[in-house]
Amino acid sequence: MNRVVTILIALGAAVSGLAKPFLEAELIFPLEHWHNHGSCIVETPSGEFLVCWFHGSGERTADDVEILGAKLDPSTGHWTKPFSMADTPGFPDTNCCMMIDANERLWLLWPTILDNRWESALMKYKISSDYQRLGQAPVWHTEKVMHMKPGTSFEAVVRRKMGEYLGDRELTDRETRWVRSKYEQAADKLTRRLGWFTRAHPYIAREGRMIVGLYSDGFDFATAIYSDDLGKNWTMSEPMVGGGNIQPSFARKKNGTLVAYMRDNGPAPKRVHVAESTDLGKTWGKVHDHPLLPNPGAGLELMNLRDGRFLVIYNDTESGRHNLAVALSEDEGKTFRWKRYLQHSRPGTGSYHYPSIIQARDGTLHVTYSIFTRNPKSGGEGKSIKHAHFNLEWLTTGE
Repeated sequence: MNRVVTILIALGAAVSGLAKPFLEAELIFPLEHWHNHGSCIVETPSGEFLVCWFHGSGERTADDVEILGAKLDPSTGHWTKPFSMADTPGFPDTNCCMMIDANERLWLLWPTILDNRWESALMKYKISSDYQRLGQAPVWHTEKVMHMKPGTSFEAVVRRKMGEYLGDRELTDRETRWVRSKYEQAADKLTRRLGWFTRAHPYIAREGRMIVGLYSDGFDFATAIYSDDLGKNWTMSEPMVGGGNIQPSFARKKNGTLVAYMRDNGPAPKRVHVAESTDLGKTWGKVHDHPLLPNPGAGLELMNLRDGRFLVIYNDTESGRHNLAVALSEDEGKTFRWKRYLQHSRPGTGSYHYPSIIQARDGTLHVTYSIFTRNPKSGGEGKSIKHAHFNLEWLTTGE
């Protein structure tokens, strides 16, 4: 269905009080052999939708990887051809995310990988106030390195929180070596200042605080940085220390508690990891498994709808990324009354992962995610970024 017609139908249904469920989806660009991954979507004040992702002949091991972008014009329903958003010559640029701050400035945040290992990630950001020219790439007026400084108490906090997470159970030799390696990394000043980088949308609190979720593949846990002055100064939070909890995404409870859902990069059982903060991201409680949400070691996003309800988009398996689900909670993540699939296929036929989701000003939901398809006959693989658009009525009706 033509996108303009769909929007008109949705508007007419809203006026009559009978919203018609809909879901539509398309590739932003045709499947190709290039590696395309890690997208993020935002809606601009002018009503365009802007997506970024990283593109190249590989990930951290390929030095030609850059950040690309594309725009969707709601009046036509067409995506622009991909354009460059960031490119450090001779180095891979990966895991990008975006936000639009209270001054309507566009932020692009991403890591440049210095020696082709995730542990060498160097965070950067760009800011643009000139990004709303119809169909055109943003014009950047600021580009800086985002230096990470965990603080002198970082080692002590890691030791304390690791002990709280593990409890008093007896560790295996392998677990003991793993824990010792984390303590050694935390004690080294350079190691604890390098290797932190982004994945999911930042969170902007009603008080104005900007919170950017970070994680480290070296430490195998997450943290955040936050700013109370529109990004002039940034402070690093306490780490969220657990067994492979990475790539945090945030929502907030009605009592003010900030909740982080995280990818499970650790051993079985594979579950979404959770941590909570009662001081808007400065300190974090104990990391624990979510009892209802499986995770195969894949990125996810958590968000608040405008009415406060929690919505999570994730791969709802313990192994494989062949299913991509959207689930809605009315009790701040205790239960999920509704769940529907954007992708639901057999294991081994494709991967649909690393989703990014927003609620647009008209109340509908927009999602982008990586799509990797496999051809069993040729053994080849095609990759693209897919965009899906649906309303809450689609999510809460049907099977």
